Amino acid sequence: MPAMKNQTPATPTHGWTKLGHPVHGRVIDHMATDTRYARFNKTVAVWLTKNVGTMTCFWIFWLACFTILPSCLHEMGVVPAQWILPAFFLGFGFNLLATWFLSTCIELVLMPAIMVGQNLQNAASDARSAKSFEDTEKIADALDVHTQGGLKDVLDAIAALKAQLPGSPPALR
Repeated sequence: MPAMKNQTPATPTHGWTKLGHPVHGRVIDHMATDTRYARFNKTVAVWLTKNVGTMTCFWIFWLACFTILPSCLHEMGVVPAQWILPAFFLGFGFNLLATWFLSTCIELVLMPAIMVGQNLQNAASDARSAKSFEDTEKIADALDVHTQGGLKDVLDAIAALKAQLPGSPPALR
């Protein structure tokens, strides 16, 4: 099955904006996907944003930072070597690996992925906001007593019915 350019789900869950942008209920359905690669990237970015951007993940990373603490304290001479268990915390290789993982991988790899996910969430949110604003404009226009086809027609019909009532007091006419 050939990939179609800018393929989006056929029927948006919340309609279309005046500018023709689809408004979907889920962020993952919002952005157009040209290829499997784009769909994969979008899925991973949204998943990382939803799961890495949590307090649970924060605490996991915070605890991971403390894996390097025993080695740092030993190098500073604050803690003797026999206090640190297991012994692999003392090696330079562990320090290097932990520092590489904690600073380079987490910061430089996850940050751009989270930013892409946030861009997807923002685009979906902007489309939903535009649709909500347009719907609010329609409602306000329909409730305006001076707009033809809105509440004015309903009030005119009520006045006409009151005028047709036999024996109605003149105040109602």
